Order: sequence, then C-alpha cells, then structure tokens
Amino acid sequence: MYQRGYEQYKMQSVNTMTRGEMLLLLYDELIKRLTRAQIALEDKNYDLFDRSVQRSREIVRYLDDTLNMEYHISYELRRMYEFFLFELSRLQAGRNAAVVDELKPLVADLRDAFKEASKSAAV
Repeated sequence: MYQRGYEQYKMQSVNTMTRGEMLLLLYDELIKRLTRAQIALEDKNYDLFDRSVQRSREIVRYLDDTLNMEYHISYELRRMYEFFLFELSRLQAGRNAAVVDELKPLVADLRDAFKEASKSAAV
C-alpha cells in the first residue's frame, strides 16, 4: 500500500517539474552513477560497475537526443556529450578510476552552469 502511494508521489513530482529541474535531476543522477561506478571499481564489484557505467551512458545519450538544434549552444553541448560517451567507453573498457576522476568534475561544472542559467531564466 505504501509503495503505491510513493510511486504516485514520484510520478506527480516528475510531472510537475520544470525543464530546468528535470535537467538538473538528470545531471545529479549522472554524477551519482559515476560515483557508484567509482566505488564499485574500488570494491571490485564489476557487475555493479558495468551497470553504473551503462546507465551513465544512457543518461548522456538521452541528454544528447533531447538537444534542440535550433540553438547554437546545442552544437557545443553535443560535442561535450560525445566526449562524455567516449570517456565512458574508455572507462568501461579499461576500468580505470582515473577516468571517473577526470569526468565527474566536468559533469558537475556543466550541471552548475545549467543551474545558474536556470536561475537567470527564472528572474
């Protein structure tokens, strides 16, 4: 019974989010999955590592697929997302934690930039 109420709450929360809030949520989830992959790699839990990296790739692909190419900035973002996908492939192939250390700050910086832009747009 409580599970159903929680699911309804989650759906209502997602349905009432602004585009900016949804974008920030996706970036937060990407950072969370990268952190999870990093921890799984340290723990030698390769199944969780692979799932975390795969989910990270899915999020980046979604971000790329939803770009509005009518805006010039979208071309720059597409290049950034392509770089992220390349790095995630490199991470999965080499299981090198240094790749996560390089990638997480870039994702966090981009998230913070969108957060600031969202604040500016709201004013």
